[in-house]
Amino acid sequence: MSLHARLALEARNTLGEGVTWCVRSQSLYWTDIHQSVLWRFHPADGSTRHWSMPERLASFALCEDADWLLLGLESGLAFYHLESGRLVRIADVEAELPTRLNDGACDRQGRFVFGTLHEPATGEKRYAAGGFYRLHADLTLEKLPLESVAISNSIAFSPDGSVMYYCDSMTRIVRRCHYGEHVGDQRIHIDLSHQQGEPDGSAVDSDGGLWNAEWGAGRVVRYTPDGKQDLVISVPTKQPTRIAFGGERLNTLYITSARDGLSAEALMQDPYAGGLFAVDVPFTGMPEPLFAGRPV
Repeated sequence: MSLHARLALEARNTLGEGVTWCVRSQSLYWTDIHQSVLWRFHPADGSTRHWSMPERLASFALCEDADWLLLGLESGLAFYHLESGRLVRIADVEAELPTRLNDGACDRQGRFVFGTLHEPATGEKRYAAGGFYRLHADLTLEKLPLESVAISNSIAFSPDGSVMYYCDSMTRIVRRCHYGEHVGDQRIHIDLSHQQGEPDGSAVDSDGGLWNAEWGAGRVVRYTPDGKQDLVISVPTKQPTRIAFGGERLNTLYITSARDGLSAEALMQDPYAGGLFAVDVPFTGMPEPLFAGRPV
């Protein structure tokens, strides 16, 4: 089965990422990482709002307290009060390494799991300098026993929370592991090493299917719980980045994208790059888990 996504908002993001549906406000949040801007979009009336961040915002999570967001800024973690703009720092991450935060998502228990990526110096090759971490509700930070990573992505969790999906985009392989108080038993779930595109952000539906945005391939693909390709969504831009289920019935798939790295000539051929896209799908998502911690 194949579907085609439509342009929902011509956002022209440099690097749109982290798209997340808020059930409470019936709106979408996402970040334009390189512009250090948080976006909010209400599909019902088409209105948008923007918040400027103090540094690049790589990922974030909705909180149990609706007035706050948990931010994964380039240098570390912080709480952010949406109305006042108050920022409460939690912890720096990998301050001694040439990395920044990247993909992140809450697990089913309300803990924030995220990864980092290596930012190479001029002339240097990217390598696996980063790692994966878990922020608990008491704001303690735990490094997960997973392999080092160059570009962390695809963090998502099975409906029952017992499986974590993740990847290093450079390897073009999405992995899965047992997930709980202890994390382990890593194995390959999807191997894209012999085809176009790199695995980027992911989401899981209520049937346990993993949906992945394939950067460079202009598509989103659903994979069954055993890793078989099931459904392909064509996206009218080359670099889709992440997806989220939204709408009243959680059956609309929203897709962010990027203009980053595209030449002027390439942008002429890809006029919707950096836009927000949507498509109705024959599956339903689940409400986004909320981070259980609170500012101190």
